[in-house]
Amino acid sequence: QVQLVESGGGLVQPGGSLRLSCAASGVMVSVNLMGWYRQAPGKQREFVAHITGGGSGAYRDSVKGRFTISKDNAKNTVYLQMNNLKPEDTAVYYCKAEVFDSWGPGTQVTVSS
Repeated sequence: QVQLVESGGGLVQPGGSLRLSCAASGVMVSVNLMGWYRQAPGKQREFVAHITGGGSGAYRDSVKGRFTISKDNAKNTVYLQMNNLKPEDTAVYYCKAEVFDSWGPGTQVTVSS
């Protein structure tokens, strides 16, 4: 049974930073494609970034250069470092184990002055 638990969200001012964590069980992040998605109020859920088993990352254009996805295989945890946050980054952020199509409950990120 795959379980994903996100943490690290919160309220931050524009230009600030947050690091999200996704603690995984039932799936090995060392060999599986893991993704971060987000959903803003009234909008569809959208892809943010993913990281392959080999550690290669890919990003949506609007976060390139600001967000970095990484993982700690020993902790079986995936991270999303978010820098220079903008109000349009406000959303609930979800972790996903792509192959299993399994989602975490999400963590709220609010960027506001």
